[in-house]
Amino acid sequence: MPSNHQFNNTILREYDIRGIVGETLLEQDATALGKAFGTMVLRNGGKKICLGYDGRLSSPIMEKAILEGLLSTGLDVVRIGLGPTPMLYYSVFELDADGGIMITGSHNPSNYNGFKMMLGKGGCYGEQIQRLGKMSAEGDLEEGSGTSNKLNIFDRYIDRLIEDVDIDALEKANLTVGWDAGNGAAGDAISAVTKRLPGRHVLLNEKIDGTFPSHHPDPTVAENLVELQEAIADKSMDMGVAFDGDGDRIGAADRGGEIIWGDQLLAILSKDVLADLPGSKIIADIKCSQVLFDHIKLLGGEPVMWKTGHSLIKSKMVELDAPLAGEMSGHIFFKHKFYGFDDAIYVALRLLNTVALESGGLEALRKSLPAVANTPEIRIECDEGRPFVVVDEVLARLRKTDAVVNDLDGARVQSEDGWWLIRASNTQNVIVARCEGKNREALHRVYADLSAQLKLSDVEAPDLS
Repeated sequence: MPSNHQFNNTILREYDIRGIVGETLLEQDATALGKAFGTMVLRNGGKKICLGYDGRLSSPIMEKAILEGLLSTGLDVVRIGLGPTPMLYYSVFELDADGGIMITGSHNPSNYNGFKMMLGKGGCYGEQIQRLGKMSAEGDLEEGSGTSNKLNIFDRYIDRLIEDVDIDALEKANLTVGWDAGNGAAGDAISAVTKRLPGRHVLLNEKIDGTFPSHHPDPTVAENLVELQEAIADKSMDMGVAFDGDGDRIGAADRGGEIIWGDQLLAILSKDVLADLPGSKIIADIKCSQVLFDHIKLLGGEPVMWKTGHSLIKSKMVELDAPLAGEMSGHIFFKHKFYGFDDAIYVALRLLNTVALESGGLEALRKSLPAVANTPEIRIECDEGRPFVVVDEVLARLRKTDAVVNDLDGARVQSEDGWWLIRASNTQNVIVARCEGKNREALHRVYADLSAQLKLSDVEAPDLS
């Protein structure tokens, strides 16, 4: 393969590299990425990285291809094998590696795959990903002969997950919990963890299967939680948790089958952290409910609203030394007692600790939060590049009015009724919208304001059901 390699421009995303296998993402792309990333690590003063992969059918092939590229630069590679993305993150910290690559299509359909990268102990995203593309195209690459060795870190990872579990509280609570792995890469880890927990644990779709036969592995979409909700009702469970394809995002439902969304989970988890570290900063992305920001303040914390994107949130956590952060999308990051990365199994265990100490369980914790009316994420498809243009047009119009606008990441508009948000997705050609109102009538007024702004840019918002 020639040293100069041009990637399909659709695969170099803001937070990772991702494409359709055999169409926009090929084996030679993986090898080229290995050469470019290996070069970047070496020039960053590194020598060793960790490499892992998820349960997709194409992942072992992509691992072999990227390994070839990495070794050709002189970089040493520790291959940790199949597992969830957080196990790769853990290995980089545990082995004090100089970076890592996880081969994963995350929560995308089964014909996708991609790469999440760590440079040092931090993320590799944005301009760094674009630089990888440029280095590859220009053939600006190191040459050498690196070494490769396999290491089974699975048991150490499971031990670390269990370390912060309140075993006594769980024994007293004797919870029945459903765990829906969604046939994703976290399945084996969930099986191992639950064997060591008090209470009764019911596993769903724990067999790793890259075709995702049961349902799409995205726990932020309500229809993907139906199987878990049905199991909770059928087996009289206290609660259930669900995971995405690579185990870094969590969803949950209480004993009544009510979904606990990402911002609600973050609100519930904040209590324990702020009891231990009063006055701490807790970060949440701009899509989260105002209820969350108010709740953090009520608990004595300092809420920080930040841009959407797991890499951006992680960087902000380091900057502010925040012990906890999260996104509406179910990425939740614990630095309190942990490493600061998003591990959905670890989050589930911390949630169990909190639930075990609450007499009414997760349902009572959900009901303790103020009730508001809001929408889930609404995704409106647009032509390539159009979402960013639309957001700019809306912001330009709003700035000529007396609207209360936060333009940190898109446009979040506050009113007496509530708030609405539109932002351009960094990973797909969609406008992401979300609204919240003090009640159902207020929500409809807020949504009407959002729809009117989009209509002025020739975008039709779907009807609010």
